[in-house]
Amino acid sequence: MNLLVLGGTVFLGRHLVETAISRGHQVTLFNRGRSNPRLFPDAERVAGERDGGLEPLRGRRWDVAVDTSGFVPRVVRQSVELLSGSVDGYTFISTGSVYPLLSADKSEEGPVVRLEDPSSEDVGRDYGGLKALCEEVVTDVYGPKALVVRSGLIVGPHDPTGRFTYWVTRMPRGGEVLAPGAPDREVQFIDARDQVDWILDMAEAARGGTYNVTGPARPLTLAELLGRCGDAPLTWVGDDFLEQERVGPYMEMPLWVPASAGELHMPIDRALAAGLRHRDLDATIRDTRAWAENAPEPVAVDAGGRVRRPSQLAPDRERELLRRWHDRIG
Repeated sequence: MNLLVLGGTVFLGRHLVETAISRGHQVTLFNRGRSNPRLFPDAERVAGERDGGLEPLRGRRWDVAVDTSGFVPRVVRQSVELLSGSVDGYTFISTGSVYPLLSADKSEEGPVVRLEDPSSEDVGRDYGGLKALCEEVVTDVYGPKALVVRSGLIVGPHDPTGRFTYWVTRMPRGGEVLAPGAPDREVQFIDARDQVDWILDMAEAARGGTYNVTGPARPLTLAELLGRCGDAPLTWVGDDFLEQERVGPYMEMPLWVPASAGELHMPIDRALAAGLRHRDLDATIRDTRAWAENAPEPVAVDAGGRVRRPSQLAPDRERELLRRWHDRIG
């Protein structure tokens, strides 16, 4: 298979390229050319811009394109239309954020976020709604040959966001750990390696459709996850207190969203029926921890291109919150 990858190689793209090459596929990387040139010596590199700089791709042919960096419908339309006659299938990496947080139906047929201003290009503010519009652009052009991957939280080695890695590294440090919300609240995430395995399986089989792609296959509570990460003592702190103290959901306190804001859980029956499989959670924890212990301090870039620190509750902030919580409950 001849694969075109549109986007960066920091995390998901990195695993995608590594796995595709290991399967014997030819890979062409199209991006700004700023990634480490020593990575993927077996991949072809083509430099260009998503917005107005696609000419280097004209006249070429690939079996499948995988779009890992489409955020603005106008920009996505440029690549979709230019490639419509030269790529058989188009895989678009979308997000579960297309579903309204307060919606009870997050199945693939459920309602998605609709923007009051569809011409918006403010990715930081309108991320979910813009992704939903990008999906429509892809499916309008590619129809049944479009594979739309509505990702949950993607985790594992090389993850720059810290949203899962925080717990993998925090629990072994020991001491009293601030655990957010309710211990029985379910959490979802998927190892990037499992996601790319499934994406490539679907591409190799020339299958399209829209799928929620996250994990695990069975329900997992936050308490169980933290227990698998380590055995430090947990202090469960209520949503109302965390909101009162202006703790930032997900961005400051990883994996936490207050119940008042809705929930992120997506059903994945359709993807499981299409062959999605998950490695053992302990393997993801072990591999992520091993990477984090030897990695340079990561810097995350959000969907709007802004550089920010990885999601984490700073130690001093955690200690202060725990002190105030204990004072509150006596």
